[in-house]
Amino acid sequence: MISRDMAARRRITATVATALALGGCTPGDHRGQGGDPSGPPPGSRAEAGPTASTEPPAECPAPGVRIRSTGGDAAMGLRALGLELVNCGEHPYQLNGYPVLHVFDEAREPIMLRVVNGAKEITSGFDQPPRQVTLAAGERATAVVLWRNLVTDSTVVATNGEFLTVAPAAGQPAEEVDPDGPIDLGNTGRIGVSAWKKADPSSPPTT
Repeated sequence: MISRDMAARRRITATVATALALGGCTPGDHRGQGGDPSGPPPGSRAEAGPTASTEPPAECPAPGVRIRSTGGDAAMGLRALGLELVNCGEHPYQLNGYPVLHVFDEAREPIMLRVVNGAKEITSGFDQPPRQVTLAAGERATAVVLWRNLVTDSTVVATNGEFLTVAPAAGQPAEEVDPDGPIDLGNTGRIGVSAWKKADPSSPPTT
């Protein structure tokens, strides 16, 4: 008989494997992207115009790429959120590394946490090293964000992020991404992210 924990891990593994198919651990502290950290993050909902149902198709951002989530999965405290980067420009776009994440609370204040490049401090099996990826116009890359809703110290307030921004790499403009629910980090103070990987061209894009 398969235990609940094993079944939950298999569901998370399947979610991550699917995202990666579509698509040395160096931790670092990240803060808000430049400017006033108390203001809305770049591309935030506070800056958004009409809703998706009424606005025309979005123009390609200036860097030539668009980042969005592909949905999440949660089981037994382990969370997984898929990311997809689309080259919506006219020229090839190169990636070689990890997405840069920033998490904000409900007041859009940056949450101080440790972003782990890889996931070996969170779970196993998702620590493939980064490789150079070149995306032609219309091609996609994927990555996965992982964290645990885990409380190990009752004296430390649990962290709940409400907003997430993702940049293709350090120093690049960030875009707000739908986290598909709260980023409930418990009091772990860390979140992991896999390296960008080129998506299978035969897989359907996120709509």
